Amino acid sequence: MTRQAIIERTIKAINQLPEEKAEAISDFADFVTKRYEEHLLMQGIQKLTSDSQTFDFLHNEEDLYSVDDLKEVYNG
Repeated sequence: MTRQAIIERTIKAINQLPEEKAEAISDFADFVTKRYEEHLLMQGIQKLTSDSQTFDFLHNEEDLYSVDDLKEVYNG
């Protein structure tokens, strides 16, 4: 089903409902839109942080400790 067909079917269904039910659907659509916008924002933030070179210095940091430094080894 195409996007336009979904929209038309939804509008037809809403037109058949009483006002309070149509308002509930409108509130739900607002909720879904907000969640989608938050998801897009989170994806953008994740992309910015993953592309950032802020913590690149950590990749070049020498290892301060090795397995030999362990006093107790857990083999869980």
